[in-house]
This record gives sequence, structure tokens and C-alpha cells, in this order.
Amino acid sequence: MKRTRQRTFSPGRRGADQSSVSGGKNANEPEKSWEEFTDGQPDDAFVPYSMKATFDKGALVAHAKFGKGIVLAVEEQRIDVLFAEGKKKLGHGLA
Repeated sequence: MKRTRQRTFSPGRRGADQSSVSGGKNANEPEKSWEEFTDGQPDDAFVPYSMKATFDKGALVAHAKFGKGIVLAVEEQRIDVLFAEGKKKLGHGLA
């Protein structure tokens, strides 16, 4: 019987953008909730979401369907955004 090799992932392969917005200093720290990120933020702090715009980690966005959110992680053409209903992957910086 042939067995497949088990895949292992080293911590060095992850990018720096994979830590949480709350700082990622301690892996045992719970991630902040959507309410903790958005409470007290004025409406004009949220930038309207557009696939053509580029966003940085920690940016506050306003999506037409999902509402207010915060960018948790940034990849080349995708961002992870935390909304009240959960995390979503959205495109950004697309021409």
C-alpha cells in the first residue's frame, strides 16, 4: 500500500499580513469583534467599497450589501473584511 506524505507548513511561509488587526502579539489573545472595531467610529470614517480601489489593513469600509466593515488582511488582489455577519473575501485594486 502506497502512503502519501503528510504536508507540513512552516511558520516562515506566512506573510506578515496574516496577523490580526489587533496586533497579533499573542496567539492566545482573542480577535476583536466587529462591534469593538466599529463602535464609536463616525460614518464618514468608512470609505465606500469599490473593487477598483485599494485598501490597507485596518481600513474601515462601507459595502453596499454587507454594511460597515474593517479590513483584516490584504493580499495582492483580495482583502479579508470583517462585517457584522462575518468575514468576507473581496477583490480590490482590480482595473
